Amino acid sequence: MGTAKRQPWVVGVSGASGTPYAASVIRALLAAGEAVDLVVSRAARLTILDETGISFRDAHWRTDLAAWLGTGPGELDDVRYWPAGDFAAGPSSGSYPAKGMLVVPATTGAVAGIALGLSKDLLQRVASVTLKERRPLVVCVREAPLNGVTLKHLVELDAQGAVVLPASPGFYAGGSTVRELVDFVAGRVLDAVGVPHALYRRWEGELGAAARDAAPPE
Repeated sequence: MGTAKRQPWVVGVSGASGTPYAASVIRALLAAGEAVDLVVSRAARLTILDETGISFRDAHWRTDLAAWLGTGPGELDDVRYWPAGDFAAGPSSGSYPAKGMLVVPATTGAVAGIALGLSKDLLQRVASVTLKERRPLVVCVREAPLNGVTLKHLVELDAQGAVVLPASPGFYAGGSTVRELVDFVAGRVLDAVGVPHALYRRWEGELGAAARDAAPPE
């Protein structure tokens, strides 16, 4: 019997503030048994360093990714990393068997490049391939405020079939810590592509349930 074909989700991390969103998404994908192909833009390396103190290096990506995610390197067996400048990478071709792509977080520059099909780096190239192949693409934009040009680009992405998902946490789930609010956004990203997770408490139509669940027992 032949082995099952690997079909990863491509996670693209651009240089916007919000790298904890990407880390939460990657951890949840792996916990769900999904394979991950990772593309980290050059600007994102600086943001990861600034927000976590971790240097993300091509030659040591597995060790650096484990430190970023808070896991052991042995837990990353189903992760492949592609440098942002590698236009010959597997996901740059439509024949590569990816399930889709999640851009988390997405800068306004990445939004523009994807909407216009510029393919300035591997992240933008893979997003363009994802759109042309009619695969799921989620763009988790992390910027405020948004100007008219970016709003037009987001409308264009929506018209091309992408899911535009702002990094906007909801509070009805009862989140009271930064980690819980980050996980809420990551969970909504995964909801958009149908990946199961337990990152946040779902709304069930009962007012005040989150506060009651958080209250200490009497």
